[in-house]
Parts: sequence; C-alpha cells; structure tokens
Amino acid sequence: MKKYKVTIALSLLLLLVADIHAQQPGANQKLSGKLSLGTRITGSLFNGDDEGTPGIGLGGQTRVQLSNRVNSEWFADFITSSIGDVASRNDYHIGWSFMFYTGSKNDFTNFLQPYILAGHCFDYTRVEQDHNTANFKDRVSMAMQAGAGTHFNVTPLFDFSLSAQYMLHLGKDIHTAVVNNDAVITKTNSSKPEGHLLMTLSINYKIANLW
Repeated sequence: MKKYKVTIALSLLLLLVADIHAQQPGANQKLSGKLSLGTRITGSLFNGDDEGTPGIGLGGQTRVQLSNRVNSEWFADFITSSIGDVASRNDYHIGWSFMFYTGSKNDFTNFLQPYILAGHCFDYTRVEQDHNTANFKDRVSMAMQAGAGTHFNVTPLFDFSLSAQYMLHLGKDIHTAVVNNDAVITKTNSSKPEGHLLMTLSINYKIANLW
C-alpha cells in the first residue's frame, strides 16, 4: 500500500514539474497570440481648477499579444470623483493601447518587465449636482494617450501591472462652480483639449493562445 502511495505522490510531483516547465516559454518560442484577461483599479488627476478631487474607479481589460515585443490592451473604465460637496463627475472610458516591451528579455520570466504604451480611447463624461440629478451636463469626447508601465510577473502566466499615462481629450469642456452651496454646471459651445493623468494597477492572467 505504501508503494502505491509513493508512486502516486511521485506521479503528481512529476506532473507538477511538467506543468511548471510548460509555463516557461523557450528562448525561441513565439509569444504572439497570447490572450489575457484582467481587472484594474484606476486613478485620475485632472488639470482643471474645478474638476474636484482625484477620480478613482474600476475596470477591466483583455490583452492580445501581437509579437514578442508588442502587446495590445483593450480596456474599459468607470471613474468617479467629487466636486466640493455639491456635485459629482463620472467618466466612462473605452479604449485600447499598444504596449512595446523595452527590455532584452520579454518572455514573462523576469519579475520586472517594463514597457512604453500609446493608444486611443472614447470617453463619456457626466457632471451632476448631488441630490438634484436634473441639474447636469454631459459630453462625449475622444483622447490619445501615451505613457509607461511595468509588469510584475508572478509566473509567466500571471502578473500585476502598474502604468501611468497622460490622456489628452478633445471635446466640449464642462465647468462647475459652487455658488451658495449650489452647483452651477456649464458646458462650452466649442471643443477644446483637456488632459489628465491616469494611473492603473491591474491583475492579469493568460488564458489561451489564439494562434
């Protein structure tokens, strides 16, 4: 009976070692086609004087790796912030980024894997008075973004990622003034650029090979 237990234990150990080895990409292995899913926490700092507190929100993303050095990330975020004690701002981002790995070894076996990124997104913004949702202004805009980040590779299949990118939106601007504890919300008639810094912490897992 003991022999059977030892045999089963050794078999399980060999399977575990084989699985770990299978997760280690070879030096010449092509990494394109890797599909990842993840979730993210986002923080946003706006340029304007009346944009209120820094925004914080949640989102998700999927990644499709295009080559050993180039990855793509497709994301969606919901970010909310307070304007004084009278109004709130909600932002919805849907966009994508290309990620270019800068290191000499990019097979996800190093713990740190830095990258630069650039991309595009669409944004819906709604600013409304607290306790009076009829007093609001909204807009649709689009943005270009660029920044940098790094993966913290726990395993070749699982990582935490931290990035910072500057997003430049083009759309009608929304201003909020607090007058006698009331929110005066206005929207410009013409489009103008508006920038903000977006910080993202995400958790990601590679689930499949698409090709």
